[in-house]
Amino acid sequence: MINLTKKPFNLTQEDIEWVENTKRKMTLEEKIGQLFVPIGYSGNPDYLEHVMLSHHIGGIMYRCGEAKEMQETHRYLQEHSKIPLLIGANLEDGGCGIATDGTQYGKQMQIAATGDVEDAYRLGKVSCSEGATVGCNWAFAPVVDIDRNWRNPITNVRTYGDDPKCVLACGLNYMKAAKEENVLVAIKHFPGDGCDEVDQHILTSVNNLSCEEWDATYGKIYSGLIEAGAQTVMVGHIAQPAYQKSYNSDFPDKLVPATLSPELLKGLLRQKLGFNGLIVTDSTCMVGFSCAMKREKAVPYAIESGCDMFLFNKDLEEDYQYMLNGYKQGILSEQRLDEAVTRILATKASLGLHKKAKEAIVPSEDALTVLRTQEHVTWAKESADQAVTLVKDTEGILPLNPRKTKKVLLEILGDFPSNARVLESFRSKLVNEGFDVTVYEQENFETAKFDVETFKKSYDLVFYIGNVENASNKVTNRLSWYTFWGNGNNVPWFAAERPVVFVSLANPYHLVDVPMIKTYINGYSNSEYVIESVVEKLMGRSAFTGKNPVDPFCGKEYLKW
Repeated sequence: MINLTKKPFNLTQEDIEWVENTKRKMTLEEKIGQLFVPIGYSGNPDYLEHVMLSHHIGGIMYRCGEAKEMQETHRYLQEHSKIPLLIGANLEDGGCGIATDGTQYGKQMQIAATGDVEDAYRLGKVSCSEGATVGCNWAFAPVVDIDRNWRNPITNVRTYGDDPKCVLACGLNYMKAAKEENVLVAIKHFPGDGCDEVDQHILTSVNNLSCEEWDATYGKIYSGLIEAGAQTVMVGHIAQPAYQKSYNSDFPDKLVPATLSPELLKGLLRQKLGFNGLIVTDSTCMVGFSCAMKREKAVPYAIESGCDMFLFNKDLEEDYQYMLNGYKQGILSEQRLDEAVTRILATKASLGLHKKAKEAIVPSEDALTVLRTQEHVTWAKESADQAVTLVKDTEGILPLNPRKTKKVLLEILGDFPSNARVLESFRSKLVNEGFDVTVYEQENFETAKFDVETFKKSYDLVFYIGNVENASNKVTNRLSWYTFWGNGNNVPWFAAERPVVFVSLANPYHLVDVPMIKTYINGYSNSEYVIESVVEKLMGRSAFTGKNPVDPFCGKEYLKW
């Protein structure tokens, strides 16, 4: 029996009666529908009505779009849904997680680099207040993974670093702000990412710690956040063999993701950690989930294993039928379906959604003024200023001076939509500082100049921008080069000939690929606020105060020189 009067629900008797009365009136098809949180692709009413609402969905998430459009779509959904919806968003970095015109505050590792855990509260305040304005009531945040392996391509700057104490403190502060905005948090990705060097988007990843090691790290984080009242937990497609075998001595020697593991969900999360709230899967489109068993069985078995909601679909109609068939075939028990629906409705009641008129659940258009307020922008600028970290400057070329290094070759590494914005921002700022800036263009046989002396006459300084963002479905998060058979000026062959500055706006570990570069800076985010801060510090007008949240030297002493 679920105690709905206890945290994280804290429901009154009136609230509980709504949950029970609503559940009693629901058809089997409506109960099955509540389990689903699909991703939305269109705001068209016909699409919303016939593709989404007709399946009685319990929640939805859209990728970010223009704020007004997002708000209108969410409003239509809430006004036409029989039961209020949970509306999620990846509010990890700011209001930009749902609204393109929201504040891009900064990646979580940027927050940790400030050395001020209160900055995580400001991140949560900006993210959740702006998200709530467009109708979101569920933050798929904070990320409480630990960045233990520098080779991991997906955790990285999405985390608060490699110190469990910092991760917990920042997570608690984010959650405090979210509660003030009446937005749920989904702490993720249980049982914890960041140990291995793979991405669960393309295969099942592994948390390889012993039970004792897990308890001392990830366990402390999850128990601390659960004790503080975290309402939902997002479960990753991540195996945890030690705990899986501790709860089941017959557990097979194969990788089983937590999303399909009663050992981790019913045992570790529910029993040991005492979590009473709602459990949601990570995206079930990921290979880490899809490859574990046939989807026809996996869809209902995820709920039977202990998840309460099912995030995203290969095909909503097909997955819905799989879930319904699984119930009729006994893969999904009546008890687990009842428990899941109870927790879903109770979570909605904890937000007070059942007490609001449908047209009042999503704020009016006037509320959009909260986006990019002066306060939010000021906080974001302060965070950037405090976070930018000078990792090394062993030859002492900082601060830069256009009188000494007038001619600059500017290069950007990475292949992301943000490249054009980031490159132009740096170029224009350096020009305004008095530098003559040449933007690197890939060589061909007509334009190539290979001799060292010509290069030295052409450039006084080379300036690299590492804009290799975290992105799903990547095996690595490393640098790649246009080598032109070893003769191109993209690769840093000239590190002994001219001073070179490397600024990473994402992955903090790029130094492992450029050990020959003597001046290296981590900015952790590619926002305009970080770029502005980097330039101010390069010119000596602002001190470097950022603190390394991870080891940027990757345990390799030679990288320090």
